[in-house]
Amino acid sequence: MDTHIVKIDKPDEMNMILGQAHFIKTVEDLHEAMAGSAPDLRFGIAFCESSGPCLVRCSGNDETLTNLAQENARALGAGHAFIILMENGFPINVLNAVKQVAEVCNIYCATANPVEVIVAETSQGRGIMGVIDGSASCGIETSEDIAARKQLLRTIGYKL
Repeated sequence: MDTHIVKIDKPDEMNMILGQAHFIKTVEDLHEAMAGSAPDLRFGIAFCESSGPCLVRCSGNDETLTNLAQENARALGAGHAFIILMENGFPINVLNAVKQVAEVCNIYCATANPVEVIVAETSQGRGIMGVIDGSASCGIETSEDIAARKQLLRTIGYKL
């Protein structure tokens, strides 16, 4: 077995969801889940088919995001992996809808952080072993950090 680190290529502030599903219609069902979640949401989806022609299947409502998702999925090349790239929304707004898609087996991460994916490769194919989501922890939050966290949540509208 060989291991590879695949860095997800996306703009720094762009949100993404990386997961695993199990069926060719995944890309259409994920598209419906995303489109039904928020009217202003822009997204691109790519799914690595792992049988038959083993193609990267894609969909979305934004050509640039769809192409970028397709490039990242191709770089991963991992069986049944999918990636969703999004703008004008956050994973918290769509994650439950994505998880409710019948084909979805696992969510590896939902983030705007830099992401590295640890991929294993054998003679059979490739699979995701895990992800590095952002940076390592640097310490324990102080009372000032707690106040700043709470203020941020209120500023962006997630708490009253």
